[in-house]
Amino acid sequence: MIELANRLRTVEEYYFSKKLREVRLLMANGKPVINLGIGSPDLSPPQKVISALTESFVNPKANQYQSYQGLPELREGMVSFYREQYNVYLSPSTEVLPLMGSKEGIMHISMAFLNEGDQVLIPNPGYPTYTSVTKLVGAKPILYSLTEENDWLPDLELIEKQDLSQVKLMWINYPHMPTGAKASDAFFTRLVSFAKRHNILLVNDNPYSFILNTEPKSIFQVSGAKDVCLELNSLSKTFNMAGWRVGMVLGKSEFINAILKVKSNMDSGMLYGVQKAAIEALNCSKLWYVSLNQVYKQRRELIWKLADALNCTYNKNASGMFVWAKLPPFIKSEEFIDLLLKENDIFIAPGTIFGSNGEGYVRFSLCATVEDIEEAIARI
Repeated sequence: MIELANRLRTVEEYYFSKKLREVRLLMANGKPVINLGIGSPDLSPPQKVISALTESFVNPKANQYQSYQGLPELREGMVSFYREQYNVYLSPSTEVLPLMGSKEGIMHISMAFLNEGDQVLIPNPGYPTYTSVTKLVGAKPILYSLTEENDWLPDLELIEKQDLSQVKLMWINYPHMPTGAKASDAFFTRLVSFAKRHNILLVNDNPYSFILNTEPKSIFQVSGAKDVCLELNSLSKTFNMAGWRVGMVLGKSEFINAILKVKSNMDSGMLYGVQKAAIEALNCSKLWYVSLNQVYKQRRELIWKLADALNCTYNKNASGMFVWAKLPPFIKSEEFIDLLLKENDIFIAPGTIFGSNGEGYVRFSLCATVEDIEEAIARI
């Protein structure tokens, strides 16, 4: 009998991979399920992005293997984007690496920097992939607690009471998913100082900067952050290109070169047309962000009404494409969402999939039409 690798015993299939099969089966059986659970943008990318992709296919280079580091003009577009949007200056030749989505970047970074037994600080609640990838590479996840009482920010003084001698890497994610919490400049500065004191690689996963957020931030706005930091970013949410798989990792050349050693052994470059389209996206004017957020603002106001109808509470100052809502006392998250799916044909995400501190919370996605959200309200 062929045995599976031991590493697979440490992880399970991704929650949404399993749950969406159930939702699709219900829909195939005639159930009118409204999906408010997953953050997959339903809006279109800018038209010039689509045009750049379609026009690229007549180029002789379109079907060839591409550079592992991406087109030079794509890297230039990424650093120009950081310069214009964050006032952060980076080298296009040495300090940025295009990725096929930032999710692969989580794996590449982990493989480049973690040895078996190394410890990794991971937010609870937080993106489940941080934990699963840490386990897959044989490292040990150390969860740090985020709570509503502390504005969903890590308590660095509490963390420093632990033995951090084996900690190699720390994941942060602001604006935060799933809560929508934001970190201030001062807190980013504290995080960088913390990482320097303990020789920890600090990685900020930053795909939600521009969704319902008036002050986009990068960890590299902190002086000296390059010494201990990397940042992931993505075109998935900002430009409605989730399925196109375009992301980036940014940092000093030594870190980027280490990640490239992994990446260059795992793929053969990004599709030429997708790269040309990404360049167009990164050059979008401010009008794009304004129009995008007008849509999400309208949807969020309706989601707030839906949450009110379900007797949930939420923070109106949060950002991102989700509404993180607290359930009434003594109600379990997964029991609540299963009942809502069964009784009202509405699917939302239980807070527990993001960690134990998500118990008692649910997450609503803004990736649904006004008509669908209004229908959900009517059903409640």
